[in-house]
Amino acid sequence: MPLIIRNVTQDDLQSLIKIEALCFPPSEAADDKTLSERLMAYPESFFIAIYNNEPVGFIDGAVTNSKTISDDMFEDVKCHNPKGMYQSIFGLSVIPEARRIGVAAKLMNRMIENAKENGRRGLILTCKEHLIHYYEKFGYKNLGVSKSVHGGAVWYDMLLEF
Repeated sequence: MPLIIRNVTQDDLQSLIKIEALCFPPSEAADDKTLSERLMAYPESFFIAIYNNEPVGFIDGAVTNSKTISDDMFEDVKCHNPKGMYQSIFGLSVIPEARRIGVAAKLMNRMIENAKENGRRGLILTCKEHLIHYYEKFGYKNLGVSKSVHGGAVWYDMLLEF
């Protein structure tokens, strides 16, 4: 069965909640309310991966004019600016059973393609140090330690410009 990447719908909410809980510790995970609000605020930049008819991952993020992510962006969907120049990525989540088969890369490539289609200048994200090399494979540049302290973790700002 092929991997399908598509925009999320309201029917996907429970799957998103389960995937988020499997992929992030509670201090970093978006809660049910936040995921629901994100789904409604920017479904055009929120994609889900379906493999063997099962949801296995997703990628999402608001659009902004900032070149870095601030902590308020994770919680407040009002930070989403549909006319913004940078697509943010709040989460790239793949359940453990579906890792290492290209799901994350396909989700990332779909988000990059979507950003280009919508005339964005690039994409931004934060990641932990051990993932910097992964995002660099897509062309992201490490901007150093982020001001974000989301979930009490140390994050690095990453920027991909077209």
